[in-house]
Amino acid sequence: RNEKFVLDRAITDEKDATTYTNYYEFGSSKNIHARARNLPIRPWTVTIGGMVEKEMQVDIDDLLAKMPLEERLYRFRCVEAWSMAVPWSGFPMRAFVEMAKPLSGAKYVKITTFKNLKAAIGQREDWYPWPYVEGLTIEEATNELAFLATGLYGKPIPKQNGAPLRLAVPWKYGFKSIKGIV
Repeated sequence: RNEKFVLDRAITDEKDATTYTNYYEFGSSKNIHARARNLPIRPWTVTIGGMVEKEMQVDIDDLLAKMPLEERLYRFRCVEAWSMAVPWSGFPMRAFVEMAKPLSGAKYVKITTFKNLKAAIGQREDWYPWPYVEGLTIEEATNELAFLATGLYGKPIPKQNGAPLRLAVPWKYGFKSIKGIV
């Protein structure tokens, strides 16, 4: 645990944080944890492209072996007026950006979620042009608080919470913390 990241409130019960979730790729209800079970998370590849020194694809397990893993306690807020306090495991996004080696002219990090119409029935809906895409400025992505989560409550992150890789940025609302990053 990185002691630099502490909270002034109790940690949310694990059951609440892993069953009351938003993940529109699986539907618009809060009770999507059963639907997310069908998402295959191995093999899983993350693609690094765009304005970087060298475009590449990296297997999630190889990525985890290269990153400085730690646990951080963060508040997690929603625009729907609920919040949680959770222990995320993962690595600073800054380490990922440094591995990607962006060119000097790069200003943004574009983050894309998976697309799997068979496993993620919410992606069959036409109200959003799937896959979901999120963006951060380079400054936001390298901020010490920007975190790529791979675990929750000392365990691998559950599928309904964004496995195998999701963004956790405590200064933004939860929907900005893209899940299932590819």
